[in-house]
Amino acid sequence: MFGIARSSRDRALRATLALAAATVVTLVTGCGALGSTDSKASAGTGLEKTTLKVSILPTTDLGPFWLAQDSGYFKDEGLDVQSVVAASGQASLTKAISGEADIAFSTYPPFFIAKSTGAADMELVADATSVNAKTNAIVTVPNSPVKTIFDLAGSKIAITAKNTASDLLTRSVMQDHGVDFGKVKWVLIPLPNIAAALQRGEADAAYLPEPYITQAAKTAGAIPVIDINTGATQDFPLTGFGATKKWVRENPKTLAAFQRAMQKATHEATNDRAKVEPLLVRFAKIDEDTAKLLTLPGYGSSLDSRRLQRVPDLLLQLGAIPSPIDVNTMLGPQPGK
Repeated sequence: MFGIARSSRDRALRATLALAAATVVTLVTGCGALGSTDSKASAGTGLEKTTLKVSILPTTDLGPFWLAQDSGYFKDEGLDVQSVVAASGQASLTKAISGEADIAFSTYPPFFIAKSTGAADMELVADATSVNAKTNAIVTVPNSPVKTIFDLAGSKIAITAKNTASDLLTRSVMQDHGVDFGKVKWVLIPLPNIAAALQRGEADAAYLPEPYITQAAKTAGAIPVIDINTGATQDFPLTGFGATKKWVRENPKTLAAFQRAMQKATHEATNDRAKVEPLLVRFAKIDEDTAKLLTLPGYGSSLDSRRLQRVPDLLLQLGAIPSPIDVNTMLGPQPGK
């Protein structure tokens, strides 16, 4: 009798243990099911992550990026690329440093200044644009006292911020022509507000990139004083994409997928303007007439160290960084290399 009772208790214990084991399996499986969709998708594609956040600015420099999104080139690489709009290149960089974005788009100076100051260990992962003829200029308006580049000495010049591309390229062009920029009154104004500031006399001249050159010509009668694509700044590297060294090391396959998609889109954007114009209307928020009239920047995706070395060299020459930077120390891995 005691044997029967003991046998019953043994069966009950085994059933309880089996139920507990099943519960554990269910919980573990359930946890897996509740895990991030990015992790599951990554396992299927071989990428470290498939959701990629890129901080951007609404400028014509991003034509290939929008083309890659709109044409599904990112998706073909297994990526869900999400845009995080920033107010400036520095703000875009900050988003990557904080982790709000994986990759940052910016003019090149903030990347090198961050490296110089120790604010962040950034790596450049893809090129975006170079200065082209008529894509960046110092402009003025008819009622301004500035008529030629030599009138810029002692004038009020609008730029977006100190040590940005607008500041450095303006000073470089003035220096090339022997114009003293030491007495210039620099007026800091966001790009969308510069044309109106010129009209009101708040600035005598301004640095403008496209599409703001074309827009300012239409709304304020702005005319170029001098094209930036000259002298030391001819074909100057202007914008690119970067990420923290930590992120690059942890996500090599994801980065390579992003780079491949950008290469394909950049090739198409360079060879077929018609594919870019409607995207500028949609994403850069410019009207169709401006999209047809403006001059597109020089699009590129591959990073060349000799070409890019011009940026930190100019920063050093103009006192924006205290010591030289070898651009090779900041180049991330490139496709096929």
